[in-house]
Amino acid sequence: MDWIIGAVCASTVAGAAYAKKSLTLSGCLAAIMMGTIYYGAGNLFWFGTLLLFFITSTLLSRFRKDRKQELEKSYAKSGNRDAGQVMANGGMGMFLCLGYWIFPHPAWMYAFIGVMATVTSDTWATEIGSLSRKPPRSVLTWKVLTPGASGGVSLLGTMAAAVGGALIGVGAFFFSWIAGLEGLGLLRWTFVGLVGGLAGAFADSYLGATVQMMYRCNVCGREVEVHEHCGHSTVRARGWSWMSNDMVNVLSSVIGGCVAIGLGNILAL
Repeated sequence: MDWIIGAVCASTVAGAAYAKKSLTLSGCLAAIMMGTIYYGAGNLFWFGTLLLFFITSTLLSRFRKDRKQELEKSYAKSGNRDAGQVMANGGMGMFLCLGYWIFPHPAWMYAFIGVMATVTSDTWATEIGSLSRKPPRSVLTWKVLTPGASGGVSLLGTMAAAVGGALIGVGAFFFSWIAGLEGLGLLRWTFVGLVGGLAGAFADSYLGATVQMMYRCNVCGREVEVHEHCGHSTVRARGWSWMSNDMVNVLSSVIGGCVAIGLGNILAL
């Protein structure tokens, strides 16, 4: 029955997102599969946390969208997410959910919250940070960068990342309580989400500034994540050929998850 409930709920949410053009068709199908597993193999702790990330991030992607349209042309990810982006954000959490289903242990839960806090913090930092009136600075050199540049951070974006990660921690407490799971208290879950999310978000910025594959637009000269900009093909500028934006998301999620495991184990003592 849990698998059926998961499939129905996931289909409803993903279908609505597809209708609103927040997901492509491939992203919709990936979200349905993912949501079914999150609830079928897990419970509200897993499924609710996924929904908390997805709903808040979707709403933020539409906030002041007119001011973000030009910057979004430089991003590999946008408000209309495909299967690759869906899996990069929620795929690792899905495997952690399956791991908990096979061999229940609190470490799976800590890692999951770290991963979801990371993708939430990163998304919130991008969506809200892009509205900052002050230009971002390089996470490496602290030099001023053009808005939307990979590896850039801002005070507004960092604050948004902190709030997003903390929200996932708060959600973890309430969803685990409703699901009847033993876990950390409210403040401890919030701390795990906050620190895990910030660690993963800064790791994302560091990887973006150092090894992520980036391209340069021959028209405007901007460094971008996409193969086409200003109506023309871009050329390779720097980075490792296999280090796409999705791969950066995965690696930063691993870092956020590992930090959360360490914090969770310490705070559970």
